[in-house]
Amino acid sequence: MLRYILRRIGFMVLTILLTSLIIFGVTQLLPGDVARVILGREAGEAALQQLRQELGLDQPVLVQYLRWLGNFLSGDWGQSYSTDQAILPLVMERLRNSLMLGGLTLVIALPLAIALGVIAGFNEDRAIDHVISVGSLSVVGLPEFVTGLFLIQIFAFYFNLLPANSSIEPGATFWEALPMLILPAITATLVLLAYIVRLTRAGIIEERKKPYVRTAALKGLPRRTVIIRHVLRNALLPTITVTAISFGWLISGLIVIENVFNYPGLGRLLTFAIDRRDLPLLQAITFATVVGYSVANVVADLLYAYLNPRIRYS
Repeated sequence: MLRYILRRIGFMVLTILLTSLIIFGVTQLLPGDVARVILGREAGEAALQQLRQELGLDQPVLVQYLRWLGNFLSGDWGQSYSTDQAILPLVMERLRNSLMLGGLTLVIALPLAIALGVIAGFNEDRAIDHVISVGSLSVVGLPEFVTGLFLIQIFAFYFNLLPANSSIEPGATFWEALPMLILPAITATLVLLAYIVRLTRAGIIEERKKPYVRTAALKGLPRRTVIIRHVLRNALLPTITVTAISFGWLISGLIVIENVFNYPGLGRLLTFAIDRRDLPLLQAITFATVVGYSVANVVADLLYAYLNPRIRYS
């Protein structure tokens, strides 16, 4: 098991390093002059040249990359060009908000999707199976902004139960922000629902047809024991990987949802950085997202290997 863990961590580190090189290279290829973006169109050439020297933009690309990576790993993420704020606390605040929203979404989506998938899987080709499958696919087919605006119209304006604006205060606790998290979390849940439902349903159907399930039933084991200890444990293994990927998406991929609800998450900050061509902020957000994805996938792999010994010994 230790060898498997070290191998997965090694692949994660290699992935992060390669991705950091791609992120830095892509941002360097973006059109425009960072110095002119900061100083404005009226700035003279002498001022532009001085700022490029101060920022190290006149150094070779490899030197710039190594300095940027070293600063990032040491916790010095620099200053935002557009807000003149330290990037690290700014990103951490938005990341905290995204984690609150993503965590609530998973708390709602996973039990609901798994329950629906299990019901559909144990009732293959029956009416309830068709209702769940068609219903979940119909919901996920709607764009996030359509679903979000519909929920706002119903729960915020018609019933006046929840706030339409999810712009939480900086440093707000989870319980303070909870009323403003519900509508964005439901919107994100509807995006994830169909995929997890269908994956769970397919796993249940596949496991039910395997010989060991029939053998357990023929031995006289109670149906509940066969379902929980045999079918569910193996059928839900792929859901672990999907959950990790989904959590990575929930950290920074909720750009549309965060803009619809005016929620100050990492995705909305990413949009701001792109609009202002704030390269240090853009690089920091993207790299932090990659690290989050990588860590989530390693955790998923280790949990998967723990539940399925054949993986760690392969």
